[in-house]
Amino acid sequence: MKIGVLGPEGSYSETAAKKWSRNFGEAKFVYLEDFEDILRAVERGDLEAGVVPVENSLEGAVTLVMDLLLRLEIVIIAEVNVPIRHCLLGRGEGEIKVILSHPQALAQCRQFLREHYPGVEIRTTGSTSHAARLAQEFPEMAAIAGAGAAEKYGLKILDKEIQDGSENVTRFIVTGRQMLDATGRDKTSLAIYLQRDRPGALFSILQEFALRSINLTRIESRPSRRGLGDYFFFIDLNGHIDDIPIKEALAAIAEKATMVKVLGSYPQA
Repeated sequence: MKIGVLGPEGSYSETAAKKWSRNFGEAKFVYLEDFEDILRAVERGDLEAGVVPVENSLEGAVTLVMDLLLRLEIVIIAEVNVPIRHCLLGRGEGEIKVILSHPQALAQCRQFLREHYPGVEIRTTGSTSHAARLAQEFPEMAAIAGAGAAEKYGLKILDKEIQDGSENVTRFIVTGRQMLDATGRDKTSLAIYLQRDRPGALFSILQEFALRSINLTRIESRPSRRGLGDYFFFIDLNGHIDDIPIKEALAAIAEKATMVKVLGSYPQA
């Protein structure tokens, strides 16, 4: 199985992919530069699966991934929750003048950076592991990444647990091209577009789930890019698309919404 992950080696995306694939025998990781490259490779059929983050407990949704799920012909086939424990890594040979990391990691360590490195230049990179690889080359640079990246790139751990909250968890999704069968303990992700803004429009959608005792685990809005105040709604719920109550709810919602896209039904993490 060829699985796309954010590269280079040592990224949290790789950690999630290893956690998901450990029960599937042989797996080959393909390291790509960004989330869009991963998801488009899955859509083309170049990869059997692609692993990307979709939300973080501190910083919320990964908006690029949500937008790509809307546009691309792929589905979610699994989810993996990974505890995120950021470290400050460097060669430890002198004063730190530059700190590098992925924008999400930098945002999750905002308070630490403000308190301990207020005058240091902050630079973004394509991934936490890319930051670690760069920090390997220059003594004045440090990277925010996982502890595993320190060993992989020959760096010292200069500080541990630097994220702004102790309960820092990122939810990764595994994407593929075909919907999976029900397991009995599933989750379904939807994208819904209402188009016509009217009083009670969103309530009328949510009511269809409530009437059938379908538990919603997440609801989030994203701009449609068609105008200010125009949104898509992303909804996660307990159950599989083949469950009769969910089928009934979606049939009722389809009559009220302009678009309903099933992003996937997959085993709960």
